[in-house]
Amino acid sequence: MKNDNIKNQYRINEQIRVREVRIVGDGGSTVVPTRQALDMAREQGVDLVEISPNANPPVCRLIDYSKFLYQQKKRAKEMKAKQVKVEVKEIRFGPQTDEHDYQFKLKHAKEFLTDGNKVRAYVFFRGRSILFKEQGEVLLLRFANDLEEYGKVEHMPSLEGKKMFIYLAPKKAGVAKKSQQAMDRERKAAEGKEAKEQETQIDAEIPANGGLLANAKISADALKKLHSSED
Repeated sequence: MKNDNIKNQYRINEQIRVREVRIVGDGGSTVVPTRQALDMAREQGVDLVEISPNANPPVCRLIDYSKFLYQQKKRAKEMKAKQVKVEVKEIRFGPQTDEHDYQFKLKHAKEFLTDGNKVRAYVFFRGRSILFKEQGEVLLLRFANDLEEYGKVEHMPSLEGKKMFIYLAPKKAGVAKKSQQAMDRERKAAEGKEAKEQETQIDAEIPANGGLLANAKISADALKKLHSSED
């Protein structure tokens, strides 16, 4: 069906009923009467294919129609392959989810967002647990806060029937943006590492200096003995 749509999208040869057309090719473009364009196509053993009917005059190419369709299908396939398919991954919580289960689901959410998928997390309230809807909202807000480096909130927590939803979208190009707290931690760690390296370097230099002083002392003692023997 898709191939038929592409095939029927273009008019060729005698289907083109305008007075003149613009022929485009590697050598540029030229406007000629349609009858002359059809004669040119026959002489070259190709087809006259209308590629831009809304232009004035319509734009055509001299090309084998089968080859032209193959190029169009190939181009459409390549464009489709380049399109990023975004999926919506669901994560379910209970109003009283324990910490171990929470961390397990948080890990999966980070993976989903890093892969470029959206996350729809929700708390399901069963029976009288609807009384804990505030607790469910706090849980979802904590969830969004813990994922701030990986995704952004598209829709704040909202109750729909027995479920409270929150929607998260991945940050640009699936790359987690570091929070200010994370950057501060990395800066402090880098400063600590640099200070430690400096201390190590100083410690390494002390024995070296001590060795030079010791050698100098030994050389002075030897010279003194030499002078004594000469006397």
